[in-house]
Amino acid sequence: MNEPANDRTSGTSGRCEPARKRSAERTRTALMSAAAFRFGRYGYDGTSVRDIAGDVGVDAALVYRYFGSKEALFETVSSNSKVFEPLLDVPLDCVAEWFSALIAGEPKDADFPHPVLTVLRSSSRDEAIGRLREELTDMFTKRFAARLEGPHAEVRAELLVAWVLGTSLMRGTIQTPALASAENQDVFEQFLRAGVDVLISPDAANLSRENTRRESCESVSPEADRDGSAETV
Repeated sequence: MNEPANDRTSGTSGRCEPARKRSAERTRTALMSAAAFRFGRYGYDGTSVRDIAGDVGVDAALVYRYFGSKEALFETVSSNSKVFEPLLDVPLDCVAEWFSALIAGEPKDADFPHPVLTVLRSSSRDEAIGRLREELTDMFTKRFAARLEGPHAEVRAELLVAWVLGTSLMRGTIQTPALASAENQDVFEQFLRAGVDVLISPDAANLSRENTRRESCESVSPEADRDGSAETV
């Protein structure tokens, strides 16, 4: 893994890494995502390095370059927490780019179950959900939230993973037309980055203006309409 460009508790650095390094990290992250799906669908023995590389559109040699071996790659993606582990070192400026690469590495194939669906369909569903909750709580609620400046860091960290997992499910498994369209890839990444940046920004949790707006909206809520107390705007 590349050395972190800043420490784990610092804020944004104002710029991302050089383009070449970003490209390498993006490829590495996409390979992790593709590997997680293939290992989940076919198991270790049924998955080849060439297949994983093919999902991302790169040469198999890059898998060995970034991870050393198929076994090492399997260990890296054997749990959700390990897949997200690099987020503890990625500069906060580059987190949106990292998530974009992760989602881009997911195969657009209904035969590859999304990790969330895999958990929900597990024969030991309650145990699987509990394990996923523990992994995500440790990774995001505790460790990643510690990197975020400003209030409500834990809420913002959980919203981040919830939004990304939901987006991934809609785009890769459910394949809604706008999100799954290759033509919309650039637009998709722009909005993804914008949303992630909002949650990561130390100003994201400054809710004073939003609270004022919410109070004004409450006066025209459906409940108010039903009892006739809402004012016409």
